[in-house]
Amino acid sequence: MATITVRIPDEIRDALQAKAEAAHQTLSDFVRDHLQDAVIESPERTERRPSRRIESLTLVERQTLALLHRILARVLPDDANDEDGDETYQLERASVLEQGFTGDYSTEFQVLSGELSIAQCEFVVDVLSMFQIAKWSMEALSEENEQLTDDQVHALTFHGFDFNDPTEGHMGAYVRHLVTEDRWAEQMDFVHKGDRGNSHLPMRGTYSRMLAEYRNREQRRLTRRFGRLTKVELEQLAAAAIHPDNR
Repeated sequence: MATITVRIPDEIRDALQAKAEAAHQTLSDFVRDHLQDAVIESPERTERRPSRRIESLTLVERQTLALLHRILARVLPDDANDEDGDETYQLERASVLEQGFTGDYSTEFQVLSGELSIAQCEFVVDVLSMFQIAKWSMEALSEENEQLTDDQVHALTFHGFDFNDPTEGHMGAYVRHLVTEDRWAEQMDFVHKGDRGNSHLPMRGTYSRMLAEYRNREQRRLTRRFGRLTKVELEQLAAAAIHPDNR
């Protein structure tokens, strides 16, 4: 794991120490967690985007949306009753836009989720890539009659994201999208069966520690051969999944 040295005034260090103690964490863990939150955005910041209050649309936007509603009203089957509603609903939406009832504009965007940032999407892709390489490496290791412990294999298996956390739940949805698009097909059964990729406990911290180990300079130098990890590297990666306080 990489080390960063930062010089700060004594009073800032004392304030950080006090907050770490209040959170029942070591100073190192407290600072690490907050640095992680600065890169992988917190659920609270994600939930604030986008605003559901739409105060104005341009004439072109209103006309375009209204026409789309009128077209949809004409093509919906007579017994339509799904997320698109029925003909009456679509014509009502067109009328709201045509008459400029701004108080009801937000209905147009209720089904839209907040955005995953580029950093969050890249984090998901990096996690999937890491576990893909780990899976291939374990299979190659098995062919050479070398084995890891059950706990290590468990740690090196992708466990999804926590759907009780808004940001992790959104990341889990992105995983399903990527897998459905025929990328990382080895996760197909995992995300479409059973819990559908729900880890039921937060995983971002675990994955962040593993990625830090996976990316370190020495490991990159040692794994130039087709991306495969050695047994030692796999053991180190599995160890990184364990929180420092539990080692």
